[in-house]
Amino acid sequence: MDDYISRYGLDFNPFIKNNHDVIIETSEYKEIIYRLNYLLSNKGFGLITSGPGRGKTTAVRNWVKGLNPSLYKVIYTSLSTLTVSEFYKHLASEFSLEPMHKKTDNFKNIQGEINRYYIEKRITPVIIIDEANYVSNGILNDLKMLFNFDMDSKDRAVVLLVGLPQLNNTLRLVANEPLRQRITMNYNLESLAKEEACEYIKGKLNGAKCTMEVFNPNALEAITNASNGIPRLINKICNSSLMIANSKNVNIIDADIVMLAVNEAELG
Repeated sequence: MDDYISRYGLDFNPFIKNNHDVIIETSEYKEIIYRLNYLLSNKGFGLITSGPGRGKTTAVRNWVKGLNPSLYKVIYTSLSTLTVSEFYKHLASEFSLEPMHKKTDNFKNIQGEINRYYIEKRITPVIIIDEANYVSNGILNDLKMLFNFDMDSKDRAVVLLVGLPQLNNTLRLVANEPLRQRITMNYNLESLAKEEACEYIKGKLNGAKCTMEVFNPNALEAITNASNGIPRLINKICNSSLMIANSKNVNIIDADIVMLAVNEAELG
């Protein structure tokens, strides 16, 4: 039942995944977009990390939406458990190339296609590897060679690795030192501070055209405390709070409702 939507003056529920993407430009979001644009200008390798649920994939996805397709070819993959050979075949397919049996053939074809895009079409390939903390060392070792042009004197593509913080530890291994030295942008996305977490909730409500008070101040404080400023958990608690409050015919959500939601979400 969607009666809670009207009860709380919402056009839609902004705390769940749906057709409405309400992006809240927190200080962390603005910083990550700034870093991504820096990477786009300078090319080469970039690294975005954060703990789960802090919005790194959402930020990257929204950034990609703003890229001009006549200037950038975006390839996104989260198939991070592929073998080296499978990775090459997948990347070849994303460039609309026929995957070859031998890795060396795919290597040459992919490099040739990147050169063709950059030199002939004047289009910069942007390769995004999500969940990169699961990528094998074999693939990480090959990335530097694959994107090495003119004896390493030019960068003709953007390669963005996105993953959990342990990806930094992987890149500190001696075997990955050559790749780590090539990283021109490295940023770790933090949790939201308490004040900004409250603004995040209010921003989500505003994005759903809400003009009512839905969460009282004590409820907002309870949500920010229970979520530790992690956007995914904030959304989860807010959504559960709406459901519980509506079932109890409560028009303004207080801390007691929030704590019920926290327990229901097994976050307590």
